[in-house]
Amino acid sequence: MKKIRLAVIGTGMAWERLHWPAIQELGDKYEVVALCNRTRADAENFAQSINLDFSNVYDDYHKMLKRDDIDAVNVLVPIEQNYDIAADVIKANKHLIAEKPLAATLEGAKKLVDLHQKHNVKIMVAENYRYNEEMNKIRDIINEGKIGKVIYFILNKIVDFESEMKKDSFAAKEWRQHPQYRGGTFADAALHDIAGMRHIFGPVDHVYGMGIPQQEDYNPYISVNSQILFQNGVIGQFSYYPDGQETQTPLVGLRIFGMNGEIYLEEKMSGTINLTYRDGRSEQIAYTPKRGYYNELLNFYNAFNGTEDISVTPAIAYGDVKMVFDILTSIETQQPVYVDKPEPEWRKKEQHAIYANLYETPEHSRFLQ
Repeated sequence: MKKIRLAVIGTGMAWERLHWPAIQELGDKYEVVALCNRTRADAENFAQSINLDFSNVYDDYHKMLKRDDIDAVNVLVPIEQNYDIAADVIKANKHLIAEKPLAATLEGAKKLVDLHQKHNVKIMVAENYRYNEEMNKIRDIINEGKIGKVIYFILNKIVDFESEMKKDSFAAKEWRQHPQYRGGTFADAALHDIAGMRHIFGPVDHVYGMGIPQQEDYNPYISVNSQILFQNGVIGQFSYYPDGQETQTPLVGLRIFGMNGEIYLEEKMSGTINLTYRDGRSEQIAYTPKRGYYNELLNFYNAFNGTEDISVTPAIAYGDVKMVFDILTSIETQQPVYVDKPEPEWRKKEQHAIYANLYETPEHSRFLQ
């Protein structure tokens, strides 16, 4: 099968630590032919490390996109740039590996979905949680009926963002500490968990969110608690606390309760999914952590060569983004919000008045653009 000639826009931490190691594993399937970074010297440093001639390095991606020897473009830039750059790649008729979220606004995400429908290019959204081994194994366990009918779940996510800000980490990035997009780390990090839940349980009926406000730039709420009803009848609770630490073990993690048993995943790096059954049996299912990056790039390669479909399309990723913003809207309006189903007419009239009051200030309205 044909090797993908890959160009990269954004040669920073996400490329070097997440995508590049996976590309190296897939060395017989990908060839990096061009690099672009706002700070050209950074791209040149990476080019030197892989023996790529500096004639293939750019600080203006528009020039790079004019090349006819590029099959696909991997975009890894700050969230507020996702829409503009992805749109330009699509309009240049290049296949695209897009980052999550699709855009900083719901309108931008919808525009990318529409662009995808108009252009004959393949687009994969690199939502690694949808490709992680543990998410797929958990979904298989449920679909096989091993724990019986699922009744409810608990997902508790706690991250000490302020401590991470002081390390050589993704949280140390200025654009994450002072985001120019709605939702802060909830739209960035919690989006992964939301995508994972939707991958396991499917479309969502509606959500009801609550949050404790804070003044810190990185997230509008010190904690977010959301009640979720999926269209298949599963209900559950997702809690996100971006400035805390769990001081007791085992962690709450992800717990899925079925009529015949329970699934427990302490956290994504544990390497073990625990199953317990009402008849007293138990089993542990091993998995390899952090395989989402490899799996997503393998999926894109196979789709490029026509042997399988892309698993995470813009339309699927749009639903993930919408649910993030729906939870935030629910917190702000103190009302439930419908996600993957049309809102009833009686609710539309009621909500119209609420939204009109809520978003009448320029500070709020800029997030709806």
